[in-house]
Formats: sequence, C-alpha cells, structure tokens
Amino acid sequence: MAGMKVAEVLRNRDFDFYWGGVVLSQIGSRGTIAANLYQVYELSGSVAQTGLVGAAQVVALVVLSPLAGVYADRVDRRKLLQWSQAVAMVVALALAATSFAGHVDVVQVVGSVVLTTAAASFDQPARQALIPALVPRAQLPQAFALLNPSRELAVLLGPALSGVLIAVSGPGLMYAVDAVTYLLLMVTLALLRIPHLPGSGEHITLREQFVEGVRFVLGRRIVWQMVLLDLVATVFAAYRVLLPTLAIDRFHLGATAYGLLSAAPSAGALIATYTVFRVVARSKRLGKVLLASTIAYGLSAVLLAWSAGLVVALVACLLLGAFDAMATTIRQAAVQLETPDSLRGRVSAIYQMASRGGPALGDTVIGGVAAAAGPVLALMIGGLATAAFAIAHFGRANPVRTYAAARAEEPTQA
Repeated sequence: MAGMKVAEVLRNRDFDFYWGGVVLSQIGSRGTIAANLYQVYELSGSVAQTGLVGAAQVVALVVLSPLAGVYADRVDRRKLLQWSQAVAMVVALALAATSFAGHVDVVQVVGSVVLTTAAASFDQPARQALIPALVPRAQLPQAFALLNPSRELAVLLGPALSGVLIAVSGPGLMYAVDAVTYLLLMVTLALLRIPHLPGSGEHITLREQFVEGVRFVLGRRIVWQMVLLDLVATVFAAYRVLLPTLAIDRFHLGATAYGLLSAAPSAGALIATYTVFRVVARSKRLGKVLLASTIAYGLSAVLLAWSAGLVVALVACLLLGAFDAMATTIRQAAVQLETPDSLRGRVSAIYQMASRGGPALGDTVIGGVAAAAGPVLALMIGGLATAAFAIAHFGRANPVRTYAAARAEEPTQA
C-alpha cells in the first residue's frame, strides 16, 4: 500500500515539475546568501558588517510576513509566486551586473538581501499554500516528505556551488546563476496544470483579513500547538550557534570541524528522507511519531552538548537533522491539512514567522545563556526543555498526541 502511495505522488506531473523548480530555486538562493556573506566581508573586512546580511533577512521576514500571508489568500497564488520570482530575478541580475562591473559596495549587497528576502516573504506562504492544489489531500504528508529534504539539499549544494563560482569569476557569477533559477521556476509555474486560484478578492481590508487568520490559528488548537512545538524546539535547542565554539574550543580543529558539524544535520535529514517518507505513508499515528521525534531531537541536542569527541558530535548532528526532518514534515503537513484553503496563505505566513524566526531567536537565547553559563549547560538545558515539553503531551489527551493520518474532507473554520 505504501509503495502505491509513493508511486502516485511521484507520477504526479505537476508536483514533479514544481518540486524540481523549487529544488533549483532553493539551491540558487542558498548559494546567493553564501556569496552575499563572502562579498560583504571581502568589501568591508568586518565581521560586524557581514552580520548585517542576517539582520537584513530577519527584519524583512518579520515585517512583511503578515502582509505576505494576506496576499497569498487575496490574489492568485500562482501569479503571486511568479511576481515574487520576477522581483528576485531582477535583483539578482542587478547585483550580478554591478559585481561584474566592480562598482558594488556593502550597502548595495545588504540592500539586495532586503529586497530578495522581501520577495521570499511573499513567496513562501504562497508556495506552501499552493501545494494542496497539486496533490490529493491524502498524499499531502508524502509531498512534504519530498519537499522538505530539498531545503537540506540546498543547504549542502548551494554554498558549495557558490564557492566554485566565486573561485571562477567572483560573486557576480553566482548571482547570474541564481537569476536563471528564478526564471526556470517562473516557467515551471506557468506549465502547471492546476485550476485558476483567484483568491478572496478585496471585500475586506488587509488588517481585517490578517486578524481573521490570527483568530483562526488561535481558535484551532491543533494548529497553534504545532506552531508552538516548532518554536520550542527551534528556540530552546538552537544548537547551530554553538557549533563554532565546539569546533574551535572543544575539539581544537577549527574550520575543518566546523564545516563537518555544520553539514552533518543536513546530511542526516537527507539520509532519513526514505524513512520519513515511509513513516508518513504508513503511520496512522502521526501525532505520536511527531512527539517521539521531538523528544529524540531534544535528547540529541543533549548528546551534542556532552560529546567529548568529534565523532560523537557528528553522530549527534546527524540525529538532529534526521529527527528534525521527521518532525518538520509532520508539522507542516498537519498545518496545511487542518487549514481551509481560503486561509492557507495567512496561516502559512504565521507558521513561517515561527519556523524561520524561531532559529534566529534561539541563536540569541542560547548564545546569551552560553555566554553566562557555558555552551554545555546552555544546550543541555535547552535540549531537556524541548524533550520535556514533548513528553508532557504524551501524559494527557490533546490534539497533537491523537493526530492521525490525513482526512479526506476539507476542514471547516470552526
């Protein structure tokens, strides 16, 4: 039975096109961010100014996500995606041109990050909300099980591609390649055979529409608990901010160890892809699988905190990536399945603020605790807090623990 489901998803022409376009676009985007960081440091020689790249992303994401979610429900999602890709493509081409000409400066690079992230803020909610139009509801968890690893693949391949292209002809070449990936996704979207997605129109104000989305999330217990689970895991078990100190101060292997530790979670997620796919295809108790994965994620963070050698730390990072892939797949699919189509854009935007803003907040929280109490204690407390939060859901009846396989009917707003 599971084999049939796998074959059905992979034989879906529109989903396959979309999946391929998303993978290429994400690789280009990750490569561009790596090139942005390199170029800002090359131009300024300042780590502080290099940090502006991340700050620009966070500001654009937090400010624009609510508006982006509203528009994902207000207008045709396919057209919104195409327009966001077009804006990002123009920005990439402009930055490529100035880089090749040798007239680029830090302000231009950081400004391009703001504009690209702004476009991505409109892209992501519409991208998530479009998926239910591509596959049957029963196959939605499997679709996410295939889409989520593409992010990890991009994390691995994007910076590597960027390094090669920078070595060949500088950051400008990476930006030019990124522009091509945006164009390819625009063409892919045009080829999709899906119904016209007109959106809700303009019968209410933007503010009223956003409030409607927030009210739905707060009123649908399974949705806000999924968002909360994501926040707890990403804030309290934010291990990536501690990888440099582990590599340099504990293992005394510098950049080599840091590179391995940084890549290991993505490798773990990719290795676990088949298992994740099989579990979401077979399991009728996805809520319990989600909670078990979250507990294992927290305990893996504890293992990383106490790892005395690089090998154990790499194993812990592989496990973190694998269990994160499992939990993320189920959370994202559940949020989409439990949300009516008319609200998917706004709910996806709220979820995006948690899933992408949580790690940034977690870096700040865990970094601050680590500065005061040491990295071992900070990550141990955070990992145990994450595991304890998930364990608490096993002890009493709640929508997360009892969450089952996808239902065939469309959920109501009640």
